[in-house]
Amino acid sequence: MERIALIVLAVICAALLGHAVAVKLQLRSMRRELSRNLDPSYDRQLSVALFDRSLSSLAAEINRSLDHQRRLKRDAVRAEVNLKQSVSDIAHDLRTPMTVIKGNLQLLTQEEHLSPRGCEYLATCCEKADKLKEMADAFFELSVLESDDTSAELRQVNLTKVLMQFLADSEAAIRLHGLEPQIVFPEKTVFVRADEQMLTRMLGNVLNNIIKYAHDSFRLEVEQGAELTAVSFSNPVRAGEMPDTELMFERSYRADASRSGGSAGLGLFIVRLLAEKQGAQVSASAEENVLTLTMTFPAKKAEL
Repeated sequence: MERIALIVLAVICAALLGHAVAVKLQLRSMRRELSRNLDPSYDRQLSVALFDRSLSSLAAEINRSLDHQRRLKRDAVRAEVNLKQSVSDIAHDLRTPMTVIKGNLQLLTQEEHLSPRGCEYLATCCEKADKLKEMADAFFELSVLESDDTSAELRQVNLTKVLMQFLADSEAAIRLHGLEPQIVFPEKTVFVRADEQMLTRMLGNVLNNIIKYAHDSFRLEVEQGAELTAVSFSNPVRAGEMPDTELMFERSYRADASRSGGSAGLGLFIVRLLAEKQGAQVSASAEENVLTLTMTFPAKKAEL
């Protein structure tokens, strides 16, 4: 009897050990399936090959949770697409009446019989109309960039020529705001791999930021390396107005949210999006009272 009992006990232990090993293998398989489900393109539910009520119940709960998460992701993507489309539609609808308003205000400035008080009101309206037009354009540009999946047209771009042309085109705005530019270029012509149109748009948005924060002057410097070329804009900032360099390229960031300067805070965020489309990088740093914005592009040597 003793021997039979030992045999039965051994059989039971072997069965329990086999079941434990099978459960462990099944759990390992479920863990692999869960890891694969992190990939958005992987859409499979967990399955249990082992007949075990607890494991089957666990797999069913996990599958319900996965289904719920997939629904939430689909809803979030749909909501984001709808929001972007709404922003685009609103910005587009605003641009036309704002153009008409600006045109009529410009015609009013040519009137000869306005009172001094009327001229002041008109100047204020013109200024605010310009701000609203700028905001509508920024929102429209952002919606186009975020919904556009086309890649940038990367090619060899004469960076030196683009920057000189940009400075020449922006001279009136720079002088109007009392800024003195300091230009530091390498002796040889610099080429980068970029999309020239996107590059020019980036420069325009960076200049708008300089005009917003700069005090008296700004410095434009180009540094060429073996693989990367950096374009840096540095400018002194008044005390207490230094922005957060870690947040400057985030959507709708404004150094002082309580100020209503008419800016949507999208300029540098658009710069970041344009840079990412070109495989470039943007960064900001601050040292004492000097703010520096840097755009880094893949370098391309001049062809002989």
